[in-house]
Amino acid sequence: MPKRVHVFVSGDVQGVGFRWFCREMAMGERLTGFVRNLPDGRVEAAFEGPDEAVDRLVTWCGHGPGAARVDHVEVRTEPPTGEPGFAIDH
Repeated sequence: MPKRVHVFVSGDVQGVGFRWFCREMAMGERLTGFVRNLPDGRVEAAFEGPDEAVDRLVTWCGHGPGAARVDHVEVRTEPPTGEPGFAIDH
């Protein structure tokens, strides 16, 4: 059964390529879900797929791409939704 998590990343995480790198990482791991910027400056993402792959993406969110500064990652486990693909929401 796939695992699904919902994450909220705070810090200097917008305008640094976070969403693009996140999408590339998720697609490389064959995860489904989404990533988007929030009006309060955080990045929100959901990852669904095999446990180990989801865990790798959550770990990556703890530092993000080189230009990012991550202060905090909130992780919530959710029931899988069967969402197709991985999208950058605007």
